[in-house]
Amino acid sequence: MKKIDTFAVMLGLLAAFFFGVSTPLSKALISDLNPFLLAGLLYLGAGIGLSVYTLLRGGRLMPPPKTLKYKYIVGMTVFGGLLGPVLLLAAVKIAPAASVAIWLNLELVATAILGHFLFKDHLDKRGWLSVALSLCAGLLLSYSGGAAGFTAGLLVALACFSWGFDNHFTALIDDLSPVQSTIIKGLAAGTTNLLVGLALAGGAPAAGPVGKALLVGFLCYGLSITFYISAAQKLGAVRSQLIFSLAPLFGVLLAVLFLGESLSAAQAVSGGLLLASVWLMLAEKHAHAHEHQETEHTHQHTHSDLHHDHHGGAREKAHTHHHKHAAAAHAHPHWPDLHHRHDH
Repeated sequence: MKKIDTFAVMLGLLAAFFFGVSTPLSKALISDLNPFLLAGLLYLGAGIGLSVYTLLRGGRLMPPPKTLKYKYIVGMTVFGGLLGPVLLLAAVKIAPAASVAIWLNLELVATAILGHFLFKDHLDKRGWLSVALSLCAGLLLSYSGGAAGFTAGLLVALACFSWGFDNHFTALIDDLSPVQSTIIKGLAAGTTNLLVGLALAGGAPAAGPVGKALLVGFLCYGLSITFYISAAQKLGAVRSQLIFSLAPLFGVLLAVLFLGESLSAAQAVSGGLLLASVWLMLAEKHAHAHEHQETEHTHQHTHSDLHHDHHGGAREKAHTHHHKHAAAAHAHPHWPDLHHRHDH
């Protein structure tokens, strides 16, 4: 088996790229829409846009209810779509925005800690060093001064841990396609942020900025979240989040190339740290004897690995359907994907 799933890494990079693209595009809309109203429209654009896309292709918005693992779906919706945005709002009310932006870099650390203690998303020393480098890069990229009290910091930390739970629940959902998961996430997070934004705005915004925000949400957030979920199912939440941390770097590069902004020394150093963190993670080698319990689920796969032989190993192209796995024991290099969440 290959040391690394190159396709999954590319999906993670695409997720980071499209989310990074959304930053300079959203900057043009922030003067017409408050941050929560804009966030709500971006998420709703993803959810509504992908719903229309799915229906036009003759697909199902949701699979049969009896096949769903509701605890992960509810967890993703509650932690990612409700608690995270609300806790962030509470922090923004009492702390400078710059301080909140810096603290939000704790999401990767929260995802790694939760993965280690609760979700069997294993990291070795090289992996933890990657997390540390990414955190330093985020702090450097975000820093612009300001301070806030303990309460605001605690609220942001709780928001980051909420999104950490969301990341892991999302990575473990194997009964929804990445598009279906994105629809749920987009509608839940979009509705929450939109209601908060409307309350703060005190009235309905103009139709022009709303339409543009929905379009950016569909093209950027919709693609980004879908690619992220696809990567997380193959790499695990922590490694996918680590790759996703490159998103600010893509945003900075696009702002420099197309908006005429200058590249600061801090941004250049931060970009180098981010690239180093991803390189360390990609160079990780993890192999040992492990066992698989009998299970059945639905997800995208090929038959070029050790776990999918239900067609006699004849189909190489990626495809999705419900399938069963017999109990097995073997040793090979692996990542904490849907099949490799075990104790170490």
